[in-house]
Amino acid sequence: MMRMLIKFTMFFALIGAGCGAHAESLFFEDEPVQDGIRVFDVSKNFAEIYEKLNDINWAGKNINIAIESLENLNKSAHVAATDERVVLVWQDDIIANYPRPAVADWNGFGEITTALILKLRGVDPYLRGLSENAMYQVVVDSLMQGIDEQGRYIYSRDAEITEDGRILTSVGLEGGRDNRGNFRVTGVFKGAPADVAGIRANDLITKINGVAVANMSDVQIAAAMSGFNSGTSKVHVLSERGGRDVVLRRATVVLADADIIHRSAQDTGGILEIIVHKLSDNSVAIINEALAKYPDITGIILDLRAATGDDERAAAKLAGLFIGQKPVMRIQETAMEEVEVVPGGDAITNVPMVVVMSNMTRGTAEALVAAIYENERGVLIGTPTAGNARIASRINLSNGGALELLNKSIKTGNGRKLDGRGVFPIVCLSNIRSSQQQNAFFLNVLNNDFHAQDFNKDVTVNPDVIRKGCPVIVSGADEDALVAAVAAKILTDTKVYNRLVAE
Repeated sequence: MMRMLIKFTMFFALIGAGCGAHAESLFFEDEPVQDGIRVFDVSKNFAEIYEKLNDINWAGKNINIAIESLENLNKSAHVAATDERVVLVWQDDIIANYPRPAVADWNGFGEITTALILKLRGVDPYLRGLSENAMYQVVVDSLMQGIDEQGRYIYSRDAEITEDGRILTSVGLEGGRDNRGNFRVTGVFKGAPADVAGIRANDLITKINGVAVANMSDVQIAAAMSGFNSGTSKVHVLSERGGRDVVLRRATVVLADADIIHRSAQDTGGILEIIVHKLSDNSVAIINEALAKYPDITGIILDLRAATGDDERAAAKLAGLFIGQKPVMRIQETAMEEVEVVPGGDAITNVPMVVVMSNMTRGTAEALVAAIYENERGVLIGTPTAGNARIASRINLSNGGALELLNKSIKTGNGRKLDGRGVFPIVCLSNIRSSQQQNAFFLNVLNNDFHAQDFNKDVTVNPDVIRKGCPVIVSGADEDALVAAVAAKILTDTKVYNRLVAE
């Protein structure tokens, strides 16, 4: 107790000496471990994060946003960072009140972050139960989301990606909160721990590791369901079969970056369906190999409905397979000039293409869709893309991990804005749902009566209005059937294809 009183006396002495000063450490050298946390090591890690984020200008925000985002760790917490103080309020009580470090005092900011975490661990059983590594990931994720809602911490780049594809470390389920704050399961990965445990879509998870889900933050739930390493979570599940406790261990699931389906035909080479999950060097290699394996195909369906990716080089390589050495995109980082991205090789196929897109098409995948459209290389069908055309800056840390911020905006090869707008299909699938509507649509195309307004060229139209007129198809089975029927008709009727490409 005497040591704590001395410590607080040091704080107030600092305040009296001048606001913003941070000459003294918040921790004692003879107490390097507090509450299971190596305070100096953790503070050093946070200091490095703050300093490296400063190099990219905080993605347009300031350090206060990062520190205050710590309140996302628990609904009862509130953090306020002013020019003079950093204050932590738990429910209605102030439990921490520190002088703000001087500008660029990264060690000071690192120590304050660690001190706030220790205070939160003292009142939050969930945080207190986390190991140092697990706690570090949860906190850094919270800090990153304060700067960028899609920012994230990657524990190890080597562990994230292998030669076989992406690694997902998860209990193997998806879902979201219901109106009572519980976690409603919407889907389960086949063969994943959740699947083996018998958890099914529409089951309700009410507790995780003994804590009511309604009292947990989104960050806490995400950490229990997935992470950078294996781990175990005990969840209480409510279903039609009653309530039960299930122990789920996070496991590694390898996902291919692209899948290939060859639809052979008796008189032709058939149609090659390419489903891209992530634009990467792996997906480029898979697609290049498939094009070489089936040289006699008469058409390609490039399915980008769930494609993501922030590797502009890989996106350029993939686009180059179809359009050759033409501008694919332009990238603009904050306060920097645009950089034009052009493939290095010639196209290896010129067969007709149909590109399928949706609101889940995002990142460099949107630029790929736009490049095919701008070069009249294929017919765009589906629903509008996400309008989330950004690329992540990856910042390597000395502990082997990395930070990611989506701070690079993408434009099309011709310079049109994509982020916040997206790409719009020439053929909106949600407006030709029935067979009768499809027949009428193609009849109009053949009669040259199809005069669709090209919203990609009309930048004056509000994109929200376009999306309202071409809404998302909520049934995946319906959408798959539509894609198959419409794409096959376009690719097997030369007159239809040529008129839609020219449209």
